[in-house]
Amino acid sequence: MGVISASPDRLFAALTDPDALAGPAYVMGSGELVQALIRHDLVDEYLLLIHPLVLGAGRRLFGDGGPPASLHLVDSTVSATGVVIATYQPEQLD
Repeated sequence: MGVISASPDRLFAALTDPDALAGPAYVMGSGELVQALIRHDLVDEYLLLIHPLVLGAGRRLFGDGGPPASLHLVDSTVSATGVVIATYQPEQLD
């Protein structure tokens, strides 16, 4: 796994070129990039780690004004510390 350091336009071009990536691309810690990928329909799967802690505030991964999406739970597990690890895939729209 490598680190990509590029402008969003170059990144989107690389992600839409089937020969550009040798495998899956992972995004960690960038809600803005994830939102851009969602808008361009470039997310095949979400791996969410849900911690048993309520903070009451913070940044939303799925913010207001984003495109609506239906997600299908394909896998889940709970760690020894109570973290829920959930894998979702977007529902295919006809």
